[in-house]
Amino acid sequence: MTRVIGLISGTSVDGIDAALVDISGTDWDLQIELIAGETYPYPPELKERILAVCGGAAISMVEFAALDDMIALVFAQAAENIQSNHQRATLIGSHGQTVYHRPPPEPGDKQKNSLGYSLQLGRGDAIANLTGITTISNFRVADIAHGGQGAPLVCRPDAALLAHPQESRCIQNIGGIGNVTYLPPQVDNWLTEICGWDTGPGNSLLDLAVQHLTDGAKTYDKDGAWAASGTPCQPLVEQWLHQPYFQLPPPKSTGRELFGAAYLQQCLQDAQIYQLTPADILATLTELTAASIAHSYETFLAKMPQRVLLCGGGSRNLYLKQRLQLLLPSIPIITTDEVGLNANFKEAIAFAILAYWRQLGIPGNLPAVTGAKAELLLGEVHSP
Repeated sequence: MTRVIGLISGTSVDGIDAALVDISGTDWDLQIELIAGETYPYPPELKERILAVCGGAAISMVEFAALDDMIALVFAQAAENIQSNHQRATLIGSHGQTVYHRPPPEPGDKQKNSLGYSLQLGRGDAIANLTGITTISNFRVADIAHGGQGAPLVCRPDAALLAHPQESRCIQNIGGIGNVTYLPPQVDNWLTEICGWDTGPGNSLLDLAVQHLTDGAKTYDKDGAWAASGTPCQPLVEQWLHQPYFQLPPPKSTGRELFGAAYLQQCLQDAQIYQLTPADILATLTELTAASIAHSYETFLAKMPQRVLLCGGGSRNLYLKQRLQLLLPSIPIITTDEVGLNANFKEAIAFAILAYWRQLGIPGNLPAVTGAKAELLLGEVHSP
């Protein structure tokens, strides 16, 4: 049994999700127990700075170094806090904070840059030395160096924890960006049939819209209640679904670089001719998230799943869950909580597992998902 801390702050930049996990087994016989899970909000000024950089704000190297240091400090503090009143961990897996993600060019694209690029801040070496615990970070770079997207990386942990002997499942994370893992039943060569990709916007556009519509007074729509009071504009949703990303076949990944503030402004401009209320706008953006998920299943899966398991912050958006169920009427939609895996901290648990696998010398990626040339050890090891 190894006690591991998983740390991640996703595209929404809500704060640091920390999971303290006991892990045993190897890869497909993995066993986990969540000892503690907590989200530690960023200090407001730090969150504002991160969002500005994610939005393309210019930054000097002096400011960049300070930002990297500060993120490492708050990640290390989150690691210390999650261990309060518990036996200490011997390993940390830190995803860090993504501030820039550029997928590799599509096949046939003659861009000069033949590889993708993804940057996560929050130095693993600093976290290791601040906590005194071996820390593994920079999980995406090896996959990208071998021609992959570097995302999504949770598909292999999903397969280890959530595959079912008889039932096909889609594990749908809805963070700032949505990502899916398709898991066939565990029969025959089931591992070769696993696939996954980023489905598109999750909460990112919704949160940005709430901030815009309230002049910053609110940061999100709790339970989707505001959106639920509106009516989706279906012609707009159909128009937005023609965005090239939704037609692009996997492997594929995306981020705020595409579905961020500029995209929201275009959406708001498109909506002007329909004279929508604020609630209608939120309902329509929620419909885009739900419709993009359903569209991606229908377009890119050889066979629809028998069940959908939701996780991430969007799994708590009751209106979003309702709209997705209406679009997938024959498929039960539940949360991973209902099959024994905490929906709020599944992503943090996944990076604890990836660190555990790195220490054991077990690959962490799935080439069929990311497009990398091979299965690889993921993450850079930093000793205190």
